Order: sequence, then structure tokens, then C-alpha cells
Amino acid sequence: MRSIAACGGFLMARPPRWQATLDASIEEVCLAVRLYNDPAETRSFEGFVVHMHLAWLYLLHAEFIRDGVDYRYWDDRYKKRLLRVDGEPKLWELERCAKERWTDPTDPMAANLRLFIRLRNRLEHRHAHADAALMLNLAGHSHALLINYETELTAGFGADRSLALRLRVPLFVGTFTSQGEHALRQFRKTLPTDLNGLLTDYFTDLGDKVTNDSRFEFRLRATVELAPKDPDAVAIQFTHLNDMTDDEKAAVERMGHKGQVIIRDRRQPISGMGMLSGKAATDEVQAGLPYRFNANHFTAAYKRLNARPGRGAPDPDHTNPDWCVYDEPTGWYRYTKGYVKYLTKKCGTPEGFEEVTGLKARRKP
Repeated sequence: MRSIAACGGFLMARPPRWQATLDASIEEVCLAVRLYNDPAETRSFEGFVVHMHLAWLYLLHAEFIRDGVDYRYWDDRYKKRLLRVDGEPKLWELERCAKERWTDPTDPMAANLRLFIRLRNRLEHRHAHADAALMLNLAGHSHALLINYETELTAGFGADRSLALRLRVPLFVGTFTSQGEHALRQFRKTLPTDLNGLLTDYFTDLGDKVTNDSRFEFRLRATVELAPKDPDAVAIQFTHLNDMTDDEKAAVERMGHKGQVIIRDRRQPISGMGMLSGKAATDEVQAGLPYRFNANHFTAAYKRLNARPGRGAPDPDHTNPDWCVYDEPTGWYRYTKGYVKYLTKKCGTPEGFEEVTGLKARRKP
């Protein structure tokens, strides 16, 4: 039975528990869009990412409140004791919320959201140039992030909460001139190397099925309409590709050869990329130590650390995947850079060397 509260002599239904959290979420998304569309903001993309992060966090929290999901962290050491931060219960962060909401890690909406979670962790202390370059390179992904939010919002809380009633299409100058198109293409290439590498690696791991989905990256073709204005039409109209005839789709494909196109460099799959053979791993550890480190030391280390089974083991694939991976076609083992770093650090002292290998450390001549 819904509770009621007195207000000015009238009885009013008390708002649901999730209402305040949902209102905060919508406020955050409106602020994020305002920052994104404000040309006077030197770090507008960073502001967009931060506030969209909060908007999604509050939206999923509102869903959990509505559905009775406990999104608090509990102390594993004591029964019925919550983990607290400054006296307040510690709540699930956005990444944990997303795992609860999307059990399929290949879902395009989840993949898009994870991209921006990673970006938020990398955007701090960036200068305005990187911010502007990221905005240009990730324009389609930013639109998808917003549209996915709208989809989640209206599906969960009703069409009357649609952002279409709050947001407006901004005025802009895009690639309607050849000069503007050339300037955008040149500026896109100025993205810092580390951020470009982050995006390339992330996109490569997802596969074409996800990256070509509009829920991961939203793409638009803009054309100037020459027909007389329809009194019932809005200034900017959207037509979904699935609603077009085959001839219309073909025309759009032809248009795509001339408009603004974002091209991402993709690394083709390479077996064992970033992995090391046993000899290469041994040589790298040896180069980083003041002690002798040879194949015998390397073998002793992986046995003592249980990094991989010994030769002839019935289950050769039972490795520590953070350190070692079994390659079935060749029957060889490949070792990670992380394993090399671990050995180099641990064997840097005589005590650590003996702990890892079981052998005494001997200085290089």
C-alpha cells in the first residue's frame, strides 16, 4: 500500500524511493550534454565523460532500488556488517553495476559503457588539445553513450521521462565545406600516442560484431534538405537504416564514400602477440639482474611458483594465465611480460632469488 503525505491540506502520494536517485541521474546527463555542446569549455569532453559516468551510475542505482537489489558492499570478515567510507555504506561503482546489469560482456551497450569507464580513468591531468582530439575521434561513441542512456531510461521508467523533452539539437558547422572536412581529418591525427593505443587495443579486442553495432558507435549521415518544409516536421529528422528501402540504403552507401569517415587502425590477430618464449623470457630476466640467471633458474622458478605444469603433465593447459599460456598447436609455453617483471623484481635480492628458485644467487662476473 503506497504511503501518503499531507501537503497544504491535501493528501499526496509519497514519491517512490528511487525517485531522488533518478532525478539526480537526469540532472547529470543534462549537464554532461551542455558541457559537450559548449564551445567555450576548454575541457568539454572530459566534463561530458565525468558527468555521463555519474548519470549512468545513478540510473543503475535507481533501477536496483526499484528492483530490490542490494548494491552495497558487505564486509567478508564479519556477518551483517557493511563496508563503510566516511561512515556511509560503500556502494557499487559503475563497473560493478554494469556487470550486474549486463551479464553478457559482448553486449554493445555494455562495451560502449566500459570504454568510457576506462577513458575516465585516463582523462585526468590531460591538456585541452587531447580533450578536443578525443572528442573528434569518439563523437560516434559519445552519441551512442547518450542514446543508450535514453533507451535504458525510457525502458525502465517510462517514455514521459525521455530526454527528447529536455535536450535540443545544437547548431553546428560540420563537414559541409571541403575546408572544414580537411581541417577535421588533419586534427583527428593529433590524438596522443598513448590514448590512440588505448583505443586501438580496446576496439581490436571487441571484434567487428560489436564495433559495427550502432549501440557501440552511433553514426549519422547529414544532408541538406531542399524540399519544401513539411508543417508537421521538425527541423532535423532522423531515419533509421532499417526503415529504408534497398534503393535508399544503396544511395546512403554511395554517399558514405564522400562524407566524413572515421577510420580506426586495427591490428590483425597474431598468435602469441606480446608473449615470450622461455629463452626470451630468461634473457630478459638475466638482463635485469645483477646475478646469473639461466635456463636452470627459470625452470626451477616456474616449478616453485606453479606458473605451469612440468613436461609430460597430463593437463599441460593448467597454467597460471597471468604468467604463462600453453600453445596447443606447437606444444610450447609462452610467458607474459608480467611474469618477467615479477621474476626480475623478486630475484633482485639474494633472499628473493633463493625464495623463487631455491638456489643461491651468484653475482655476474
